[in-house]
Amino acid sequence: MSTQAPTFTQPLQSVVALEGSAASFEAQVSGFPVPEVSWFRDGQVLSAAALPGVQISFSDGRAVLSIPAVTAAHSGRFSVRATNGAGQATSTAELLVTAETAPPTFIQRLQSSTVRQGSQVRLSVRVSGIPTPVVKFYREGAEIQSSADFQILQDGDLYSLLIAEAFPEDSGAYSVTTTNSSGRATSTCELLVQGEFSPVQILVLTTFFFVFNAELLLPKGFGNVLQLEMQKCLEVNK
Repeated sequence: MSTQAPTFTQPLQSVVALEGSAASFEAQVSGFPVPEVSWFRDGQVLSAAALPGVQISFSDGRAVLSIPAVTAAHSGRFSVRATNGAGQATSTAELLVTAETAPPTFIQRLQSSTVRQGSQVRLSVRVSGIPTPVVKFYREGAEIQSSADFQILQDGDLYSLLIAEAFPEDSGAYSVTTTNSSGRATSTCELLVQGEFSPVQILVLTTFFFVFNAELLLPKGFGNVLQLEMQKCLEVNK
């Protein structure tokens, strides 16, 4: 049988793999005499010892390079070269290792609340996503920067806006946006901060001389004491 230069009847195909998953290159080569096969990565001779985790095999014209669990370090340009006395041939492909991704999701969303003036307020969300999302707080559409009055806190996946002492002017629509390379999500709520109230006494009199005292919370300036006289008529069936 006459000699035949190596030919790739099935060339390498580029591979995109998630970090931690398995990846492999496979090529089918013909030639006579049976070619010798060598692998390269980014132009450098590759061996199982040179790149940990790599497994190389060649049998019946089938050249295989496999990696059971790829990492970012495995990314690169891979080539397989087949050589015999009649010549040589090369096939090349890319390995791209990507991290697992997931769009942002709210595990816990903002909750609307009503508080008294002077109260401490904490608006919190729990967020998931890969890669870790960027979280921002807004009031009436304007981004809130962390300060002595408005602190933005993070504890793992818990993000909080802490208002040390709330005033009526802090009332409004609050929102949180969470963003990563896979997407964006938003949560909104309303915060109502009520002003100071003063107790006002209401005196209720009945014809039975029963006195009922009640305290209502009314805004300052409505007076100190309100007296209501109620006359009731009771018909007794005989």
